[in-house]
Amino acid sequence: MKAAVYKADGRIVLEERQVPVIQDPRDAVIKVTLTTICSSDIHIKHGAVPRAVHDTVLGHEFVGIVEQTGDKVSRFRPGDRVAVNVETFCGECFYCRRGYVNNCTDKDGGWAMGCRIDGGQAEYVRVPFADNGLTLIPDTVTDEQALFVGDILSTGFWAAAMSEIKPADTVAVIGAGPTGLCTMMCARLYGPARIIAADTDEKRLELAVKEGIADVAVNPAMADAEKLVKDYTEGRGADAVLEAAGGNDTFELAWRMARPNAVVGIVAMYEEPQKLPLPDMYGKNLTFKTGGVDASCCSEIMKLIECGRLDTSCLITHRTKLENIMEAYDIFENKMDGVIKYAIQV
Repeated sequence: MKAAVYKADGRIVLEERQVPVIQDPRDAVIKVTLTTICSSDIHIKHGAVPRAVHDTVLGHEFVGIVEQTGDKVSRFRPGDRVAVNVETFCGECFYCRRGYVNNCTDKDGGWAMGCRIDGGQAEYVRVPFADNGLTLIPDTVTDEQALFVGDILSTGFWAAAMSEIKPADTVAVIGAGPTGLCTMMCARLYGPARIIAADTDEKRLELAVKEGIADVAVNPAMADAEKLVKDYTEGRGADAVLEAAGGNDTFELAWRMARPNAVVGIVAMYEEPQKLPLPDMYGKNLTFKTGGVDASCCSEIMKLIECGRLDTSCLITHRTKLENIMEAYDIFENKMDGVIKYAIQV
């Protein structure tokens, strides 16, 4: 089969690999029908994910059809259409029982697919702990509608929940890329008065406002984003700030935008350490929440898609086939041609 593989010298190549097989009775083998590229794949390419294993098939955001199941898989059977969770998790350890599936203690637990074990930028993929990591796609939901359930929509859903957003709050989201836009969509579920999007890409800001994902847009390279947020909040600052950009100065912008006693949620994956200037922020009494997504609400997200409360169709700006994935990587990594997300047909 064809697969996009991460190599030791920081390259990604499309090559022939063996079709995966069941290795554990809790496994399922999925025939991938639609996959995509994530910014985390670019971080892996740049060497910014130390636990990433060379010669691993990339891809942790995809949908497909169950091809084969192990003897201990009870919730799914061959022929089922499924979305695949970014995380594999045992469901039994200390962390899994508390919903912290990103910290599953199994050797293949947490973010493994497309990082430490072979992922879904391929024709087939083996999914460990299939009963936990698969979500059935309803007949009324298309592959494209379900494509982001297991990763960036889960990230946005988790980020919005941890930020303690209340009705009529002002929410600021830094970063109008795919994860930031999903974060705004999920923040909208909590009924905020306004969502302010901050990004240096004018086209992405235009998309956010045009699609009703954000109410207000600001480019920090062209305007004082902190002042704009305060202008909308009688000088206080945002009630919740979600940082989904991971830029050189976006962490500082996040805490400066926040009002005293706000929650600052760090959604981004940084390639360099960040500074926490405690003397500068002393007295703001901020709560910082950080980390990798706990993607434990995929079924709920799928129901929200099914009933029309979440719609990520506007994020798919480019479509191609697996044999053209190297060209797609170039366009996505370099943010060419107004790309937001690819739908890559397998």
